[in-house]
Amino acid sequence: MNTNLFKFWTCLLVASLLTAGPLHAQNRKNMDSILKAANNEIYANPDHVIKIGKQIIKDAGQNVDYKIKGFKLISDAYSSKRDYAKSVEYLVKASELIDLSNNQLLKIKMVNKTGIQYHQLKVYDKAIQYLDQAEQLIAEYPNKDSIHMELGKNYVVRGFIYKEKLSCAIAINYIDRGIAELMKVKDKAESASKISIAVYNKGNCYLLMKNNKLALENFQQSAQIAKEVNAKSLEAFALKGSAKVFTLDEKNNEAIMALNKALDLSSEVNDLILNQEIYKGLAENYLALNQWDQFRVYQSKFVEIQKQIKDTERISVSESLGVKESELKVKKQETAKKFYYLILFLALILILIILFFYIIIKRKSKEIETIKSQIHALQNQKGKAS
Repeated sequence: MNTNLFKFWTCLLVASLLTAGPLHAQNRKNMDSILKAANNEIYANPDHVIKIGKQIIKDAGQNVDYKIKGFKLISDAYSSKRDYAKSVEYLVKASELIDLSNNQLLKIKMVNKTGIQYHQLKVYDKAIQYLDQAEQLIAEYPNKDSIHMELGKNYVVRGFIYKEKLSCAIAINYIDRGIAELMKVKDKAESASKISIAVYNKGNCYLLMKNNKLALENFQQSAQIAKEVNAKSLEAFALKGSAKVFTLDEKNNEAIMALNKALDLSSEVNDLILNQEIYKGLAENYLALNQWDQFRVYQSKFVEIQKQIKDTERISVSESLGVKESELKVKKQETAKKFYYLILFLALILILIILFFYIIIKRKSKEIETIKSQIHALQNQKGKAS
């Protein structure tokens, strides 16, 4: 009876172990599908993505990788909203867990994301440092088909930095290299928003180079790509870029049409920078057409939103300064440690030297005492003999 009961429980345990694996794998598959869908929605509905990210963190339990992915997803969503203070907050939470993960591709994504975050905070030297680190990790990663997305983003962000620090010619070269990598990503929906951003920034470069024709082509291409994946904020930015070209070419009515369309799209995103540019563009074009009432409406909105942006930028600058202060503090601590160890080392050397001379002197003193004793003994012997 007891033997049969033991066999029953053994069979039950084996059955549960056999079924546990597939169930766990299914859960991971579901989580991956949710993450993939959420990533594609970052520029269309970032607030919804933030909610999904928080749910993923909750559902992840003890799974460190999915917690990191959840925090990174929220950070990316806040970045798309240009709320860099919040974006940094969740990036830090993800970074605190990364050493607990054995997922090398996830580590690459986190290092890359950190470089991108520094670029957004305009701390360009640190951005390049992390992008270099990510590129090195990418070069060492064995599965090359898995890193086209990260390498593409790496090159594109380098292009953005070089646009600010060097020249548009160098920037376009890197942006094109990034686009070429992003085009190799199998999931086109996943890479489309990144390509749209890259092409839009190429348009800005051509504007700076005073090539309006190529600028307009890139803005229109960016808008089309964004529209295909319902990335409303990206489509609005591209339309705003096209409107800029129309304004420069004195096609004010076409510019107003593009800006109004961009305004409709941006109303669902609430991007302060985007809205500022749209209001500014509308004010300028209505002024050019001598439509004073409309000019005053949008000029007033432009001034109002500019104040909001300055308040937001203060927070971003504080975050940036906080990063610098933290780094300085770490460097000071490292320098203090090195100095402390150097003092210890020198003190040890000094003690050894003193000990060495002490032993030598002690030994010599003993030798001298021995010689003195021998001389004294010889003198006593001579005295007795006489």
